[in-house]
Amino acid sequence: MDQRAQVLLKTLVEHYISDGQPVGSRTLSKRSGLDLSPATIRNVMSDLEEMGFVASPHTSAGRVPTPQGYRFFVDTLLKIQPLQQLEIARLQSELSSPDPQQLITSAANMLSSLTQFAGLVMLPKRNSVEFRQLEFLPLSEKRILVIIVTTDGNVQNRIIVTDKAYSASELVEAANFFNQHYTGCTFEAAHKKLHEELSRMQSDVTKLMSAALEASSHAMEASNDGLVMAGERNLLRVDDLSTNVASLHKLFEAFERRSALLQLLDTSRRAEGVHLFIGGESGFLPLDECSMVTAPYEVDGQVVGTLGVIGPTRMAYERVIPIVDITARLLSSALSTH
Repeated sequence: MDQRAQVLLKTLVEHYISDGQPVGSRTLSKRSGLDLSPATIRNVMSDLEEMGFVASPHTSAGRVPTPQGYRFFVDTLLKIQPLQQLEIARLQSELSSPDPQQLITSAANMLSSLTQFAGLVMLPKRNSVEFRQLEFLPLSEKRILVIIVTTDGNVQNRIIVTDKAYSASELVEAANFFNQHYTGCTFEAAHKKLHEELSRMQSDVTKLMSAALEASSHAMEASNDGLVMAGERNLLRVDDLSTNVASLHKLFEAFERRSALLQLLDTSRRAEGVHLFIGGESGFLPLDECSMVTAPYEVDGQVVGTLGVIGPTRMAYERVIPIVDITARLLSSALSTH
């Protein structure tokens, strides 16, 4: 795309984001700063439409950006507007609770309040949490209650069914062995270490510990398979979305399927910095009229989750992107401090 076409596309996208109406050649002629005739502009617009960057609604001679047009705009033409220091200081003051759960809730509310869209924060993944203690309590002949305590104070209870009956002394022996050799290990390290023990010993006790570890690992994942959302109702006031009830219904159905949204956020954890899903790029958002802006956040230098904003494709990306970026950085700092 040559420089002239880029300027016209940038002008068209910016005007459409602010106005919401298809943009005609006369408007582009006035606002682009280019000394071009309306005929020349129409020819360039025709080329951009052929390339898939703009489209012509049936109701107007003007054009609107497509998801592909937004993508080119964001990747190539967008100029980010950094937040003012006063705004950053205010955000920092709102993320000052000693309670990690409250910090995450505050971050979701902040994202929603600042953008007037839906804010969301994926709860931290717990696979880096370390064991503190394990206990086995016999319930019946082959049913055992497993109690796992982690170093962050989380307690999980799970019932496992074993192939054979274990005596109380065998359960105490197994728990003591586990606590002696696995305290301070993460779930990942414990799995690896236990696998080596299994291949070397092949004893009933290691089989019992393996079953306990598997059940406890699933329990920790289930307890933390969470998402904090705020401001979903803001999307009911967005013109691009509110006029299509069927589309809104699809969107809120998608919100209810938390597992798919969590999977998308989990994928975003591997991205560096802010990541955008425009229109149907995510495979999750059911509408071309929706975009999602995400960023990973950390605890003590390790990425543990993702936060972001879901809003219309026609959003002020130059402002939303720094809001998401700064919120992720401030949440990382607050969680690491506490």
